[in-house]
Amino acid sequence: MTGPQRESTRSPKPVRASRPARGTGAKAAGQSKPPPGRGALSNRSGRFEPLQGQPVDDGWPAWRDDTDPGPLRTVVAPDATRKVIAWNKSPDIPFDRSLNPYRGCEHGCVYCFARPTHAYLGLSAGLDFESKLFAKHDGPALLRQELARSGYRCAPIALGANTDPYQPIERRLRITRGLLQVLADCRHPVGIVTKSHGVLRDLDILRAMAADNLASVAVSVTTLDPALARAMEPRAPTPPARLQAIAALAEAGIPVSVLAAPMIPAVNDAELEAILEAASRHGATGAGYVLLRVPLEIEGLVGEWLDTHRPGLAKKVFALLRQAHGGRAYKAAWGHRQRGAGPYADMLAARFAVACRKYGLNRSWRPLETGLFRPPPRAEDRQLALF
Repeated sequence: MTGPQRESTRSPKPVRASRPARGTGAKAAGQSKPPPGRGALSNRSGRFEPLQGQPVDDGWPAWRDDTDPGPLRTVVAPDATRKVIAWNKSPDIPFDRSLNPYRGCEHGCVYCFARPTHAYLGLSAGLDFESKLFAKHDGPALLRQELARSGYRCAPIALGANTDPYQPIERRLRITRGLLQVLADCRHPVGIVTKSHGVLRDLDILRAMAADNLASVAVSVTTLDPALARAMEPRAPTPPARLQAIAALAEAGIPVSVLAAPMIPAVNDAELEAILEAASRHGATGAGYVLLRVPLEIEGLVGEWLDTHRPGLAKKVFALLRQAHGGRAYKAAWGHRQRGAGPYADMLAARFAVACRKYGLNRSWRPLETGLFRPPPRAEDRQLALF
């Protein structure tokens, strides 16, 4: 996985970050109960907000609410973006452009590196990130316009580099499918990153693109333990569903790899070899991994999650992260941020390399085809065709 991508957009109108509602935050934030089916345990105001809200129990029973607050509803607003392709110059990732149909992600993965981007919208990286979403409804039309520009040069585009393109709301909005259809029409190469078996809905498009070496898919498998997955990634598909997606993609002739990401010290890192073995057995031919990244608000969110779901383990987790990042919980340097350095990071890298050799992963790599690209006709070209 990669860091948040810079987009040339007109952002949605910022919404001031809401204070945590009673009964919907973490005990660490003064709340009575965490919301069911959500990953984050608090909803602290965004880091750019001038005021910070903090719930306090003053001991007055009349103002306390220990009842079940019920589910936290997901709200989807339109994203008034003017461009849908995000460009980056990061030297440690294999693409310079990406598509993200949604801001925020309902999967609710507590460790998601994209959470801090919600602060730019005046929202929290906590519960807001997974419940207040923005959809790029005009994404397919905008993509067609950008691909039609005379100066555009074709190169593989990453779909889902920041937030998951197959999160639950995609079943209804179908923006990802619209983007894929544009790419297929233009014969433009695409690499998809997802942790959802929802990608199989678009097997018809992907199968045809893969036949011309225009598509590949990477499926994120963080753990094989359903209970751990439900706690870390409450609204993402189960590990068996993701392995079944790998098998179905491979059977359809679509190049598929597995991302064991993130590896969280003392939580799921012991599963690295098991994840790679299971993915290989289901048809994956490539693999990658990323060490847990905790920039900005994520450090606090992960700490709250550990205190709730793995009591007493936070000290060990962050000690190993600091060992890998020169004494800090996270170091954002290119070439370092995804793997770290030092004894623990080196051991993880060695284990990954040995497992890949053992299970036949990453033996060969074929770059996606760029020579078949057919730009869509520009508006002025369509007008000239009338004559």
